[in-house]
Amino acid sequence: MPGAALRGYGRAYMNGGGSAAWTRKEGKAESGGLNQKGRDSYKGGTLKAPTKSKTNPRRKSFCARMGGMKKKLTSSKTANDPNSRINKALRKWDC
Repeated sequence: MPGAALRGYGRAYMNGGGSAAWTRKEGKAESGGLNQKGRDSYKGGTLKAPTKSKTNPRRKSFCARMGGMKKKLTSSKTANDPNSRINKALRKWDC
């Protein structure tokens, strides 16, 4: 059976591809969120850069969603860590 040794790696690996940049370190910004390479590699739609405009509805929606995620889906250690990815993203969006 050809390719049996590659079982579990997926079709992208076998075809010489790899995972998208937004899932790897090279697509993530050090200050939180995704960098341009990560946003470009996302195939689910067009991702825009964070905005700090107080009147932008995208910012209001993002802050509401991520604030809820931080409250419900993170441990107290992660929620209080200033270097956690969720806290970095909230700072980047000025939430």
